[in-house]
Amino acid sequence: MASEATRYTQEHEWVSPTGDGIVRIGITDYAQQQLGDVVFVQLPDVGEHVAEGATMGEVESTKSVSDLYAPVAGEVVARNEQLDNRPELVNAQPYTDGWMVDIRLEDPAVLERLLDESAYRELLDQG
Repeated sequence: MASEATRYTQEHEWVSPTGDGIVRIGITDYAQQQLGDVVFVQLPDVGEHVAEGATMGEVESTKSVSDLYAPVAGEVVARNEQLDNRPELVNAQPYTDGWMVDIRLEDPAVLERLLDESAYRELLDQG
């Protein structure tokens, strides 16, 4: 798991505040395990606006292609360019080098609606 301030979605994405109203987003360790070996990641461009709950990219693995949903609304201010050539970072380090995008939040209060670590662990335990 990531830092104490990190929040999670029921779609197994993590959202971690980095400061100045910006959050870093990726998929959880559980999600990458379910996907299998990640071979391609499609991410939104810097400057693109994403809507909460909307598709913002996809993750392709040896097992399937899965949509990546925006857990928050806002402007993409950075994308992990390393994933273009090294998508396996999502598997190896989902909470660090395998991050996907940074988004400037439209509404910081959205973080309070997401799951904290305890609630996310409960979700995993329910299977």
